[in-house]
Amino acid sequence: MTSSEQPGPANLRERKKLRTRQALADTAVTLFGERGFETTPLDALLEEVEVSRRTFFRNFRSKEDVALTAVKHLWDVYLDVLDGVEKSGPLIDVFLAAMLTTLERMDEDWYRRFPLTLRLIADSPALDGYTLRHCAEVQAEIARRLDGQNRFELRLLIEFFVAAWRCALDEWLPACARGELPALLRRSCSSMNSALALEA
Repeated sequence: MTSSEQPGPANLRERKKLRTRQALADTAVTLFGERGFETTPLDALLEEVEVSRRTFFRNFRSKEDVALTAVKHLWDVYLDVLDGVEKSGPLIDVFLAAMLTTLERMDEDWYRRFPLTLRLIADSPALDGYTLRHCAEVQAEIARRLDGQNRFELRLLIEFFVAAWRCALDEWLPACARGELPALLRRSCSSMNSALALEA
């Protein structure tokens, strides 16, 4: 199910809140991309979207939080998908299948914002650090949900998968063609064994 196929908010208040949240997320990546994340105050975003600080903090915890909406959405959906996929065979295949399904569920708006977000992260030490912390939280959550596995080996495998995901993203940028990301991720994961066998 794509974002556009999910049931919409039930009432006017919820729909308005969703529109405000989307406007903040869309404007944030554009504004921060044009002016720089560190050099653009939160008030500039609030003025652009015409919302109060109170409204902003009802939707997001921080300036970093709104800038990384696309990243957080991806991993939130990934965790939901991972819960539902069949856990059989090599666990790396389970992780890969869950991410491929997650990418299928992302809509055009996400595919527009995600590359902008990746460029913001690359240009901002503050966002890069925030992203690393969020990634560590996601990895810990994956390990927690698969608690029956060997803890050390599981953590190591999760690290390998995240590294494969990052390598795929590096290859995906700067063109960012939607259809290419799944193939790049498959190639990245399939290259793990040969990469580990590399000799000095």
